[in-house]
Order: sequence, then structure tokens, then C-alpha cells
Amino acid sequence: MANLSAGIIGLPNVGKSTLFNALTQAGAQVAKFPFSTVSPNVGRALVPDPRLERLAELVDPEITTPASVEFIDVAGLVRGAHRGEGLGNEFLSRIRSVDLLVEALRCFEGKEIAHPEGSIDPIRDAEIIELELLLSDLKVVQRRLTKLDKLVKSKTKGSQERFGLLQKIKTSLEEGNALRKILTEKEKQELVEEGLLTLKPLLYVANVDENNLTSPSFLLKSLREDASQKELRLIEICAQLEAELAEMSAPEKAEFLKELRIEEGINKLIREVYQQLNLITFFTISGGREVRAWSVEEGTTASQAAGRVHSDMQKGFARAVVVAVSDLLEVGSMKGVKEEGKVKIEGKDYLVEDGDVIHFRFTR
Repeated sequence: MANLSAGIIGLPNVGKSTLFNALTQAGAQVAKFPFSTVSPNVGRALVPDPRLERLAELVDPEITTPASVEFIDVAGLVRGAHRGEGLGNEFLSRIRSVDLLVEALRCFEGKEIAHPEGSIDPIRDAEIIELELLLSDLKVVQRRLTKLDKLVKSKTKGSQERFGLLQKIKTSLEEGNALRKILTEKEKQELVEEGLLTLKPLLYVANVDENNLTSPSFLLKSLREDASQKELRLIEICAQLEAELAEMSAPEKAEFLKELRIEEGINKLIREVYQQLNLITFFTISGGREVRAWSVEEGTTASQAAGRVHSDMQKGFARAVVVAVSDLLEVGSMKGVKEEGKVKIEGKDYLVEDGDVIHFRFTR
């Protein structure tokens, strides 16, 4: 089962690497000049989950392991990226494999950090990025149509249908329409392997000044309205503040946030990415030694979830012993939930539900 990932995109000097560090605590290079990120940074962000914390209090394990989401921070994009301007080819090739685009948009001032367009305008920046993604997709589709044309003429099976779908896409891209909202789910599935960028879900992140968290600027208000019109989710974060918070202990962080009267935006972003990737969480308890949260896509079977834990479990899958985490926390023990008849025995085709606590039985 492949891990899903989110790619952090944006123009240079918008705070992508700072955001990445706040999410993953990976220590990526942060600089005040464009293209400080040449090779992509890859890291995992831990998914906050109060259920895991309560489960750990109940079991008192040696190890508590949260679920996580992979984030990739790639080189900044500039006008002409689809033609290879800046690090365009590097940027575009790196994000074709991600499952969700997290677009960082600069809403903070600061003359000491140059903006490639010479001024701060997040709506303009978003339009630049969208145009580059559209033009990049158009080049991909045109190349595919050229190859398919020969197959259509030779009447290769399935080529005519594929050619028709790509022609539809080409027309939409030429009209300036991103693909994520105009295609059916079936069409999207048929095109997954093409790596089309405007087909991927998109989430906006406004990187703001600290004081904008409680008093939004004109730039932020305008971006909110623009995102609403486009029906896109917008998460507001001060990446610099979040990166500093990531280095604090939990009590220090809680006290600091209380004083500022703000929420921790990074957790809100992680949860939103988790949701947009269509992920759910199940839990395992390993003999009291480890309580662990696992992320899987909604619609995952018990057999597939077992493979997420260990390939041997999927190969020798026998059955899954399942209890809802809410029931376990309410009753207080596995013995208690068994006595109350709240434990289910499920086969390999059982669809895992968010919050399941699962013990996999398998033959070696």
C-alpha cells in the first residue's frame, strides 16, 4: 500500500521551507534568496489525535506512535516554469508524484526578503502558479495525443476512447480550466498515471505576519474572498512562529499560545491535509508495549490494513478482532468491551472504519 504525500508549492521566498520545518521539524535550509531549495526536502508530520493520547493513558505503553503524513518541499516556481525558467523542470517533475498540492501564498511584508514579482500580492501569485500548472499539463497532454494518434490510426484497442478523453482535457486546459473540478471520478482515475498537476486536489496556505492571526490584513481578507470564490480551503499560518513553536516543549507551547490567544495553525493544516487525502486512522496495541496509530485510505480492507502493519500479516491473514476506540475508552478495558459484546470478528474484506482498534490474527 503506497504512502500518500502532499507537495508544498509556491513562488520563491514565500516561506515554503519554513512551513516544511514547522510541519516536520526536519531542519531544511531557510534562506532569504530564491531557489535555496534545490533538492526536494522530504519529511513526515505527526497527526495530532486526542484519541491516541487517551488510549496511551489507558494502556500506559512503553512507546506511543502517532500516524504521520509525508510532506515534500520542492524548489520555488516562477513565471515560465513550464519552459524550464528558474528551476521549473525540477519543480514540475518533483510534484507529479504527490497526491495533494499545498500552495503557500505570501501575505507578509518584509523588504529584507525579496519577492520575485517585486511586490506582495497572493492572488496574483496564485494565478501565476495556476497558469504554469495549466501550461505544463497542456504540454503533457499534447505529447500524449501525438503518440496516441498513431495507435488510433492502427485501431489499437482502447486508443480511441483515450484519445477522446485527452482531446476533451486539451480543450479545457486551453480555455484555462483546471482539471480537478471538471472531470468525473472515473475520468480522474483513468488519468492518475499521467501525473497531471491541475488534476490534483489543491489547498491554500496563507503565510501571514504574527499580528494577522488576530487582526487580518487587507491582503489576507482578499485572499479569503478569492479562495471562497474558487471553493478552495484556506489555512492561515504564521510559518515563522510555527517553526519556533515546534522547538518548544508541549507545556511551553500551550502557555505561549494561551498568552497570544491563538490556535496552533500547524495542527489545523495537518488535519486538513489528512482529510483531503481521504485518510482515516486505525489503532493497534502491541502487548502493552506500543500503542500506535496507522493512516490508511478510506475504503481500505482489513487485509490491506494488516499489510500496512507488516507484509506477513497480509499474506497469512486469518481474521481481525475489532473494537471501536470510543467503546474501549468508555468501558476502560478489552476485557470489559468483550463482556459487553462490543468486539467484532471480521474477515479480510471488512472495510476499516476511522477509530477502529484492531488486533490482526494471522498464520506464519
